[in-house]
Amino acid sequence: MACVDRRRFLRVAGLASAGVALTACTTSGGPSAPPSSSSVSSGPPDWSALRAKLSGRLVLPGDDGFTYQGFNPVWDARKPAAVARCTSAADVRACVEAARLRAPIAARSGGHSYAGYSSPENGLQIDLRGLAGVEVLPGDQVRVGAGAQLGEVARVLAEAGRCLPTGTCPSVGVAGLTLGGGIGVLSRKYGLTCDHLVSATAVTADGRLVTTSAQQEPDLFWALRGGGGGNFAIVTEFVFSTAPAPDVTVFSLQYPAGVAADVLGAWQGWIAQTPNELWSNVVVRGGPQPTCRVGGCFIGSAGDLAGLLTALPAAPERFIQPKSYPEATRYFVGGPIDRESFVASSRIVRSPISDPGRAVNLMAGQSDESYLIFDSLGGAVSDVAANATAFPHRDALACAQLYFKTPPEAAAEAARAMGQARDGLGALVGDTGYVNYIDPRLPRWAEACYGANLGRLREIVAKYDPDKVFAFAQSVPR
Repeated sequence: MACVDRRRFLRVAGLASAGVALTACTTSGGPSAPPSSSSVSSGPPDWSALRAKLSGRLVLPGDDGFTYQGFNPVWDARKPAAVARCTSAADVRACVEAARLRAPIAARSGGHSYAGYSSPENGLQIDLRGLAGVEVLPGDQVRVGAGAQLGEVARVLAEAGRCLPTGTCPSVGVAGLTLGGGIGVLSRKYGLTCDHLVSATAVTADGRLVTTSAQQEPDLFWALRGGGGGNFAIVTEFVFSTAPAPDVTVFSLQYPAGVAADVLGAWQGWIAQTPNELWSNVVVRGGPQPTCRVGGCFIGSAGDLAGLLTALPAAPERFIQPKSYPEATRYFVGGPIDRESFVASSRIVRSPISDPGRAVNLMAGQSDESYLIFDSLGGAVSDVAANATAFPHRDALACAQLYFKTPPEAAAEAARAMGQARDGLGALVGDTGYVNYIDPRLPRWAEACYGANLGRLREIVAKYDPDKVFAFAQSVPR
């Protein structure tokens, strides 16, 4: 698994990652009958029987190739009882039938769950990385297998002159990103990833294969657009609408210690007034005196962007460069890394922070590998009503992510420090959060992540998973 060089990306753009994905393999077709037996069972799954049904491979501890770890080594101790490497929707249905009410079930595509939920303790991990088909369809649509990763989706679309607004980390799974909403560098112009979802095919908790859209299974379709991965069904395939791939101008402004509060204050007012074609963020880096960088991209010329940047404080280090869309995706990615150990959380900034110095001071004295990242929202994101999809934060100015790198053995201490900064930020902006940056220590996390949409999400999860087949520690409360 190759991932974005986060050190470089934090310098130039910030993070646009994904949460846990309860997702599965590429398929097509309409609803089908459930498996022959879906009654409540007792005892562990019959792994030998499941292995015989799969076209893919079932791997148990002790077998060659038994790997299950995701991107973050902090969660490596969370070990499943079995890993199913599915190659068809029939495999996913067989997995659900074998393990439902016998063992925890979770699916893994990119493996970037911030809380490690794609590795179910003593359960069945449905590994979907081999199910990554990306097919550009006639017109403006693309069919994407739920195991596909963002780098491959971007590559195939770029070759066809198209794009889908997503995050930039190439090894993040498209499924987790979409199911939690999907914030990225083109969001202000084109909206969230989930706003481009046309239909999804999914295996439900009772083993049915259904196609969901605005016309078919509309409640499930609503929930899959921002309700978070791991909750409602195992998505096997997405169909998205796409946009023409734009030429962009990327930029980075580096500021010294001592001016981060002034920069953040100016940025807040500035980004609210800029055209939708401009996406930007502020990355505040911890240390005795925090430093910051403003970065982003603009769908337009370098000259027009330079004019927009004059409203920000002058930066000693300044980089502006036009790029094609494929070049821009490579710019934000930087170099590959396989894994990275961290703890993280988020808050939603609905309006400018009245005292930006208090936000910056939360990073004073923190490790120089700790970051507070404000990713701009607004624009096309806010053109959609807060209850039109499950993603509730439509009127927000920005999503603020706290991202603290740490060795796994120091994760508990780092989580305490990060939690104090998170709660301090919450006192300034409110007790909210983004489900794709899921935080197992976030107080009242369901209310924070789902807001006024929580009630409807609870009704939908009760309808589609009344027996809690897909329940986990931070699934939508039943």
